[in-house]
Amino acid sequence: MAATMSRDQRLVLAIAVLASFVAFLDGTVVTVALPAITRELGGGLTTQQWTVDAYLITLGSLILVAGSASDVYGRWLIMRVGLIGFGLTSIAVAAAPSPEFLIVARALQGIAGALLVPSSLAIITANFRDEAQARAIGIWTALTTAAMVAGPLIGGLFVDFATWRLVFLINVLPIAVTLWLLVRLGHRDERRAGARIDWLGAALCTVGLGGIVFALIEQPNLGWGSPAIFLPLAIGVAAFAGFIVRQRFAPQPLMPLALFKIRNFWSGNIATLFVYAALSLNGFVLGVYLQQGAGLTATLAGLATLPSTLIMIGFSSRVGSWSGKLGPRRFMTIGPIIMAVGALLLLTVSEDFSYWWQVLPSVVVFGSGLTLTVTPLTSAILGAIDPARSGIASAVNNAVARVAGLIVIAMLAAIVGGQLDLNGFHRAAIVTAALMAAGGIVSWIWIRRPEEQAGSAAALEAQNADRPS
Repeated sequence: MAATMSRDQRLVLAIAVLASFVAFLDGTVVTVALPAITRELGGGLTTQQWTVDAYLITLGSLILVAGSASDVYGRWLIMRVGLIGFGLTSIAVAAAPSPEFLIVARALQGIAGALLVPSSLAIITANFRDEAQARAIGIWTALTTAAMVAGPLIGGLFVDFATWRLVFLINVLPIAVTLWLLVRLGHRDERRAGARIDWLGAALCTVGLGGIVFALIEQPNLGWGSPAIFLPLAIGVAAFAGFIVRQRFAPQPLMPLALFKIRNFWSGNIATLFVYAALSLNGFVLGVYLQQGAGLTATLAGLATLPSTLIMIGFSSRVGSWSGKLGPRRFMTIGPIIMAVGALLLLTVSEDFSYWWQVLPSVVVFGSGLTLTVTPLTSAILGAIDPARSGIASAVNNAVARVAGLIVIAMLAAIVGGQLDLNGFHRAAIVTAALMAAGGIVSWIWIRRPEEQAGSAAALEAQNADRPS
C-alpha cells in the first residue's frame, strides 16, 4: 500500500510523523534525564514529578483547545505555530538555571506540544481513506510510539556523554526539517465556517487538572489536612466538574459529549485511560530505578527498552493491516494482557541485579503486547467517527492518554510507597499489570468491528445536523 502513495501523501505522512514525534519524544526522553536534572538543579522526587507533569498538564488540558483551533484557524497554521513554539520552549528548557524556571518552561512546552498531536492525526485522516488510512495510522503509530520508547535511550546518551540539556535542545533539528517539508507540500488551509473556540471550557479544564494534580503531587509533603492541599483539590474537582457541565451546554464544545454515545469511541477511550496510565508509570519507574536503584548509567538505562522499540518499528504497520481486516477487538484484548505479563516479569528484579534475566524478558514481552495494542486502539477510535470530525476525536483521545499519564505520575509517591526503592519498584510493576489487564478486559467486553458502529455514527451525525451552531 505504501508503494501506491502519491508524493503529497508521502509528504503528509512524513510531516504528521515528525510533528508528533517531537511531542511524544519529549514526554519520555526526560525520564532518564531526571536524576541528572535533580543532581544539578536540586529538588528531589518532587522536582522529578513536576518536570514530567508540568508538561503533561498543559499538553493534556489544551489538546482539546488545539482541536478546536485547527477548525477555526486551519490545521496547517496551527501545526506551524506549534512547531515554532515547541522549538523556542525547548531552547528555554535547555537553558533552565533553576527547578522553577525548568518547570515553567516545561509547562509552556506542553502548550506548544498540544498544538501538534491532534493536527497531525487529523491531516492523515483527511488525506487517506479505507485500508490506506489504516496503514498510514499504523505507520504513524509505530514511529511515534517508537519515539516514546526510544526516548530513554536518546536521553541516556546525551546525559552520559554530554549534558541533560541536549535532551531538549535536539528538538530543534526535527522541527526545522518539518517546517521545510511544510513549505514543500504547500497545502492551503481549510477552515470550518462559523467555528469558535470554547475559551471558558478551556480555562475550566486547565484549572481542574492543575488543582487536582498539584494536590496529588504535594500531598506527601504537606498532608491532606493542609489548606495548601485540600483547597486546590476542591477547586480542581469543582472546575473539572464545571468543565463537563459546560461541554453539555456549550454551542461548540471542546469535547462533544455526543461522541461518547458511539460504542468504540467511549470504550476505546476507557481502554486508552488504563493502557496509557500503565505506559507512563512503567516508563517513568523503569527509567529512574535502573539508574538510582540498579546503578546503571543513563545510556544503559535507555538501552534497556531498545528491544521494545525495534519490535514496534518492525511490526506495527503489519499489525495495522491485520487489524483493518480482522477488526481491533482481539488485538486490543490480547495486547494489554501480554503487557500485563511483561510488567509482572519485573517482579524478578532483585538486589542481585541482572538485566539479561530480570529485565530483558519483560521488555520483549511488553514490547510485543504494545505492538499489538496501539495501532488497533487508535484505528478503533478514529474509525468509529466520521472523517469530518477526526480532528476533535483524535484530540479527545490524545487528551485522555496524556491525562492518564499525568494522574498516574502525580500519584507516584502513593503507588511506590513514598520511595522508589526495590519494594516501590515491585509495587509499581503490580499496578502497571493491573492497569493493563483492565484495558484488555474493557476492550474484550465493549469493542466491536468498525462496520457495527455505522448505525451509531450515522445517528450521531443526524443529531449534529439538527443542533444549532
